[in-house]
Amino acid sequence: MKLTFGTAALIATLLLTLSSRTSPAQPAPSRPAAEKIIIDTDIGDDIDDAFAVALALSSPEVKIVGITSAWGDTDLRSRLLDRILCETGRADIPVYTGVPTKTMTKFTQKPWAEAGREHPHTDAVTFLLDEIRHNPGEITLVAIAPLTNIGAAIDRDPATFRKLKRVVMMGGSIHRGYDDFGYTTIHNPEPEYNIYSDVPAAKKLFSSGVPIYMMPLDSTQQKFDEVKRSLLASISTPLTDSLQLLTAEWQRSTGQTTPTLYDPVAMAYAIDPATCPTTPLHIEVDDKGFTRVTPGAANANACLKPHTDAFFNLLMPRLLNQKLSGTQTCTASEAK
Repeated sequence: MKLTFGTAALIATLLLTLSSRTSPAQPAPSRPAAEKIIIDTDIGDDIDDAFAVALALSSPEVKIVGITSAWGDTDLRSRLLDRILCETGRADIPVYTGVPTKTMTKFTQKPWAEAGREHPHTDAVTFLLDEIRHNPGEITLVAIAPLTNIGAAIDRDPATFRKLKRVVMMGGSIHRGYDDFGYTTIHNPEPEYNIYSDVPAAKKLFSSGVPIYMMPLDSTQQKFDEVKRSLLASISTPLTDSLQLLTAEWQRSTGQTTPTLYDPVAMAYAIDPATCPTTPLHIEVDDKGFTRVTPGAANANACLKPHTDAFFNLLMPRLLNQKLSGTQTCTASEAK
């Protein structure tokens, strides 16, 4: 049979209609599920912890399951965390208080923390182990403090601790020590604060069998210089205002001007591993807190050089573009 042009066009239209009715609709591409993280932090001494928490709050790639305070006055650290979360509208994130210790470091952001409202908190170690049990193989622990809480968790239930997906930590020194920025001949490594503050706990972590991604001094001495501080001061949100006030308290207390953002490098890696590519190493922690590279199967992956552009290209747009805002009463004076 010979088809006319009009008949052929009609048949083609009918076939296209039937095809559209019978072909399943193509699903829209979905965003990968957010990474579940727990942050273990000694926020309140140096200022870098506050920036690390701020980066996590500004990053949809991670879901903060909870934050645990570590080292020193852990009650006051929890109070500081409560206030940050309240100011930014994230009071839904629970805070847990870790093992208190004696420390020689100064709580530089104490006034801002003490102005926050008091809330009850439960045990950080119990929370950590419970979350791992309920989410085996799914939790990333971002460790940006001395490792006391982690050592306590390993002591209490090493089998459960091994069910962590990974630990991303700021800690250690492989080739470069403090104030060695790579512009001259490599200096010797040094014991790094988060390691030497609790050497037994560090030894337990590195022998735990959990995948460790380690951001040592070699890659974390990122200076938050005047240009970046001016950019941060150019906008005003509850998060940036809080960072400004906390930084000012740190500056007054220490006499320093330029923060070094050690801990946010670990947080950036947890969000996007491309910000700090790693090398597999076998690490042993000695009694003085050195993290020594020794022969043997790799038990850690360490970022061995700074990737400054990648780090700040992640950090700065997120801090400058976030719209976090809270509506609750966040300070004790407001509650009166």
